[in-house]
Amino acid sequence: MPDLDFLDEPWFHRFVEVPLRAIIIIVFALVLRWVANRLIDRLISRAAKGAMPNAIAQTKTGTKMAERGEPAAQRRRQRAEATGSLLKSIATGIILTIAVVTILASFGIPVAPLLTSAGIVGVALGFGAQTLVKDFLAGISMMLEDQYGVGDVVDLGEAAGTVESVGLRVTRLRDVDGTVWYVRNGEILRVGNSSQNWARTVLDITVAYESDLDEAQRILHDVANEMYAEKAFEGVIIEPPEVWGVERFDKDGVVVRVVLKTAPLEQWGVARAMRQRVKHRFDAAGIRIPVTIVPPGGYS
Repeated sequence: MPDLDFLDEPWFHRFVEVPLRAIIIIVFALVLRWVANRLIDRLISRAAKGAMPNAIAQTKTGTKMAERGEPAAQRRRQRAEATGSLLKSIATGIILTIAVVTILASFGIPVAPLLTSAGIVGVALGFGAQTLVKDFLAGISMMLEDQYGVGDVVDLGEAAGTVESVGLRVTRLRDVDGTVWYVRNGEILRVGNSSQNWARTVLDITVAYESDLDEAQRILHDVANEMYAEKAFEGVIIEPPEVWGVERFDKDGVVVRVVLKTAPLEQWGVARAMRQRVKHRFDAAGIRIPVTIVPPGGYS
């Protein structure tokens, strides 16, 4: 039987057993990292895919919406990839940290002081960079919840406009005047997004008190439904319009409301086209839209 006494020798433990154990730990950490990345890739791939419900997708309107929703699908894929990259970085950091600590312990190096020092440094950095940490955490939550993305029209409270860039710390958007706003994610308390799923054109048309309200509502109904039936607005106006009727009485006249459900970001173009057509039809029917005339010198 071979002599195995050398296994108990200090040199064997120091130069063979410990390095071999370290190599095994490194290989195991790399395999674990590979498995974690594969799981994250599969999860992100599933999250990046989106499909419309069959009942909608089989209609012409559903097909048109799917074609128009291609940029949204691309944004969804980009958001999923960014989230996946973040999750991979976190998983890699945790696995490698555990591997390094285990290897140091196997070499006989005391890790308790290192962990204590790292904890103290982490606490100090945390107190010194609370705002930065708050911004990053808010950015991560925002991405995971899909609150908004590049190309969306949003209202962030102090600033409103089209989102041009979304980062973990700062969101950049451009308002209607062309001004670029940089908003820290940690300072965003509420988000109004005009670009998700669908939008609504709400038109309040004021007519004179002496006008025939039934005739005015019939014209609004006809104009809205004519637009809905037009080829140019297929997939833009996604549901039959509704005339909700008299909304309120103003000092200038009676306000009648008509609403049209539209694809995202199409509500303003639909509203402009609707106003122009209503004006022509009201003029032809003799229905007056009251206008407040300010004297040249203004009101005294």
